[in-house]
Amino acid sequence: MHQGNLDDAQPFTTLDGSTIREVAGPVSLPTEKQSLAEASVPPGGSTIEHLHRTSEELYFFTGGSGRIRVGAEERPVRAGDCVVLPPGTPHKLFNDSPDTPLTLLCCCAPPYSDEDTELLE
Repeated sequence: MHQGNLDDAQPFTTLDGSTIREVAGPVSLPTEKQSLAEASVPPGGSTIEHLHRTSEELYFFTGGSGRIRVGAEERPVRAGDCVVLPPGTPHKLFNDSPDTPLTLLCCCAPPYSDEDTELLE
């Protein structure tokens, strides 16, 4: 058995500009087919529009509010929302709050990697 805790995860910045703390995956606990991380977009910030060539992602929002653009469609997001991002789908997060981070859990299958990420801006 492998067990970790989010409070022990070291934050790092991904290619899209979000700060993440990986709980399970290549950086932390050994996984074969997926990764799980908490991501954070600072108040007033946004990620770089990007896609993942092979990874499917699930975004489960845990705090704050903002917007997500998936392809040409844009929608508001808030805590409790879940968004499915199929492989190859361009996406971008926006935090519209002036004082609250937009936080989410991000599950990637296969696990997140910079090599699978294509920046579009």
